[in-house]
Amino acid sequence: MRNASDTPSDIGVPIHLEFDDNLLLPPLFGEHDRHIARIEQLLGVSLSSRGNRVAIAGPPSRAAAARDALLALYQRLKRGHAVDVGDVDAAVRLAERGEGDGTGADLFGGGELAIRTRKRVVGPRSANQAHYLKTLREREMVFALGPAGTGKTYLAVAMAVQALTAGQVDRIILSRPAVEAGERLGFLPGDLREKVDPYLRPLYDALHDMLPGEQVLKRIASGEIEIAPLAFMRGRTLANAFAILDEAQNTTPVQMKMFLTRLGENSRMVVTGDLSQVDLPPGTRSGLDDALETLGTVPGIGIVRFDARDVVRHRLVTAIVQAYDARDAQRRKPLPPESGR
Repeated sequence: MRNASDTPSDIGVPIHLEFDDNLLLPPLFGEHDRHIARIEQLLGVSLSSRGNRVAIAGPPSRAAAARDALLALYQRLKRGHAVDVGDVDAAVRLAERGEGDGTGADLFGGGELAIRTRKRVVGPRSANQAHYLKTLREREMVFALGPAGTGKTYLAVAMAVQALTAGQVDRIILSRPAVEAGERLGFLPGDLREKVDPYLRPLYDALHDMLPGEQVLKRIASGEIEIAPLAFMRGRTLANAFAILDEAQNTTPVQMKMFLTRLGENSRMVVTGDLSQVDLPPGTRSGLDDALETLGTVPGIGIVRFDARDVVRHRLVTAIVQAYDARDAQRRKPLPPESGR
């Protein structure tokens, strides 16, 4: 694809794009042109197509963002990856921040960071996600911190599935603390597995996004994939494994130390959490907070911090996270000194 004109300096002068592969236009534009409509809605521009040409009209900065988003999505299709509405939103978000180079080749990490699993290709949708994937490849232990919707656990599970199917590890260990285990869990019906499964459901959902359902069940039955509450990790050494501890903000310091010291030979460990969502009893320090303070300078450990700009769910989720962050920041401001009388 090539640019047929430079970015205009005056509002109303359209940007013209020409595509060189007509077969990629249907998935680029989306069913009933819904991807085009989405870009128009998000950026407040007008897109019109004729044959393999697209004209973009609107304020210069927004028209340029639409151009970069379309180019990025087109490059993604040329690499053999699918494009959905989430990818459109991600491309627009990245283009709005000026993270493109005018060709779209680098918006999604250039393709080299993509994770290939049996069901889909998963790639970064923000610069921080690209940094996270790079860190996951380079470090044996990684802490990922940030609000819901930033892809912390999802990308870690995708990386774990890729490592398992490529034979780099023998098994995947997925774990979460069951915060209410001491008080409410016993009143739930069923055996222990049925009691803790609701807490682990997000991990099952991520797995089913990466592998066919029968593969998930088969690998769980064979022990290649283990999904268990944190308490089940005690006394074990996790060798040749990819271990993920999710919702780690709800561990105690003792639990966190126990999990981290399970790391064995040829293993990788990812710890994800959101310190703004601690559900521990009042006065109990989060094991995640304690670990970051204790291990922050230990060589070989990677720490990636996400924020509201990395939220890849519905755009309202980003707004919600930002609103809560702003409120919390306001509450942390010191009160003005009282005037003396």
